[in-house]
Amino acid sequence: MRPGEPTSKRRGWRSHVPAPLRHGVTVFLVLLVVEYLVIPRFVAAGHDLNQLGHLNVAWLVAGIVLEAAALFAYALLTKVLLPPGPSVATLFRIDLAGTAIAHVLPGGSAGSATLGYRLLTAQGVRGQDAAMAMATQGMGSAVVLNVLLWLALVVSIPLAGIHTAYVVAALLGMLLILFIGGLVYLFTRGEESAVRFVRAVGRRLPRVSEDRLEELVRHVGQSLRNLSRDRETLRRALLFAALNWLLDAASLWTFLAALDRYVNPVLLFVAYGVGNVLAAIPITPGGLGLVEASTTGLLISFGIPGWVATLGVIGWRFVNFWLPIPVGAGAYVSLRVQRGQRLRHPHDAIAAMAHDAKSPATEASSP
Repeated sequence: MRPGEPTSKRRGWRSHVPAPLRHGVTVFLVLLVVEYLVIPRFVAAGHDLNQLGHLNVAWLVAGIVLEAAALFAYALLTKVLLPPGPSVATLFRIDLAGTAIAHVLPGGSAGSATLGYRLLTAQGVRGQDAAMAMATQGMGSAVVLNVLLWLALVVSIPLAGIHTAYVVAALLGMLLILFIGGLVYLFTRGEESAVRFVRAVGRRLPRVSEDRLEELVRHVGQSLRNLSRDRETLRRALLFAALNWLLDAASLWTFLAALDRYVNPVLLFVAYGVGNVLAAIPITPGGLGLVEASTTGLLISFGIPGWVATLGVIGWRFVNFWLPIPVGAGAYVSLRVQRGQRLRHPHDAIAAMAHDAKSPATEASSP
């Protein structure tokens, strides 16, 4: 650029797009190309892809239906944990929008939580109730996955022996459960210590109220105590959390069945569970790459042909990971239109969605 050139001319279209969003889109496209163009080439080298002509379409349709049912079960879990308010259909769209963000941004769980919080409070849910429900939902769902995985591991060891991935996943799961258990104990039995800690933190943070933090800690502690005493709500929450994982795993099973390979359900859940536990490592969005590599590797070690395992996992990840991104964006747009904020262009919707995911949750109103 030449000195003295007007700033308006020097600034191109890139200056109007936030750098994190530009980088995220670049990484997203690279990973998309690798997963759907590069990997199938390696598969083709080991087996003729004309085998795909024998796909069982009925199993593919069943896999898509099961994946939709898994996402709906997660919305039912949200409904159980919230006070009476938004309909299940609205919560389903909110969860889809959060899933889309989690699948686009590395460490997207934080952005998903922020977006979900803002959308829930916009639907009239109190900020404290929204935060409590989302925290309980995320932690409880992770605990349920690890418990199901440990049960599957115990049953699978006589069938397939012990794998290194078993040990890694079990250790990660144990650390996660110990961390969650520590948080629950802190909020329910060590509430005063938690209050002192957050007030000390609040004094050192700009624009953060000590009183609001203390109020939040006491609300979380009381809500957890109420949940532990409400056995019916707890039972339903555990049921929907388990259904979310089991239906998702069943979707993977159907994609392998579409290739005429009927995997032992216990071994399949081990491969599925290990992949999803490793996905908790915030390296790529939604565990992209980690899930595919670990799940495919374990399926192959269980005797599934490499081309079947690879194509089955890729097909499942298309509906499990990639499809919810545009669907979730559409769900977000429908919520924004419902709130009277008409979005004239697709890029307006994307920009607004990214803003809601990155903005501090405290900006949302709390009726």
